[in-house]
Amino acid sequence: MFFIAGITGRVGGAAATQLLAQGHQVRSLVRNPETAAGWAGQGVALRQGDWNDAAALTAALEGVEAAFVMVPPNFTPSPGFPESKAVIAAIGTALRHAQTPRVVALSSIGSEKTSGLGLITATHLLEQELSTLSASTAFVRAGSFIENALGSLPGAADTGIFYSFYQPVDRPVPTIATVDIGQEVATLLTGDWTGKRIIELGSPVTPNDTAAAMSEVLGKTVTAQAIPRERWTATIESFGLPPGSTWGYEEMLDSINSGWIDFSVPGTESIAGTTTSAEVFALAK
Repeated sequence: MFFIAGITGRVGGAAATQLLAQGHQVRSLVRNPETAAGWAGQGVALRQGDWNDAAALTAALEGVEAAFVMVPPNFTPSPGFPESKAVIAAIGTALRHAQTPRVVALSSIGSEKTSGLGLITATHLLEQELSTLSASTAFVRAGSFIENALGSLPGAADTGIFYSFYQPVDRPVPTIATVDIGQEVATLLTGDWTGKRIIELGSPVTPNDTAAAMSEVLGKTVTAQAIPRERWTATIESFGLPPGSTWGYEEMLDSINSGWIDFSVPGTESIAGTTTSAEVFALAK
């Protein structure tokens, strides 16, 4: 039996799909079992509870061979990240009480840094908490998700322009498809390894590369164009984020564009992605 957090999301769902295909039993914790009814129909054992409920997490982790954990995405954290800290504390407490022997955690590029991380601060805090576990632990430091560009596909189809926060548009950024993250998580959960591991997962992709993949899928020329820095706040707010809440997103982007956040950190393992941007875009078209 393996525990998968975030089973209704892209990464957790991809990991669960891999495990089920291999004939393994899967258990997950969900706030509303009705939203995960499809997983129950595939044989996943669902437990009800919140991610910041240490008792519910402990019960869900009891007796599993290994567990995949993550911090729920929060694009509008309060200063100091109290929401993420509450979840991380519950995860740490539950893993210790359940004595889970092997843990795989979704982290992010840059999580080894102590400042200038923006939204990536949450995974930095998760690594800090879980690094003290006695269990064998693997941190999967994933690059930027290819799926993050899916929302730009309709606009690119209309205008022929892929507007990018990452800039300059010829600078590569570590990038990965969520299906590849799920595959690596499943491999780690079922693998025979011990100790502490840090895996950098992804391949270098420039905004120009992303535009080229869109061109391939859409059958028309798409060109990458950088969004001017002074327009970031208004652009991010147009996605639905409340005024004054974009600071974490902007700090993260600034640090990636400056190279403060990147791959090739000493002491890490490097695994390239196998799913291309064009393959992800084609499935969503």
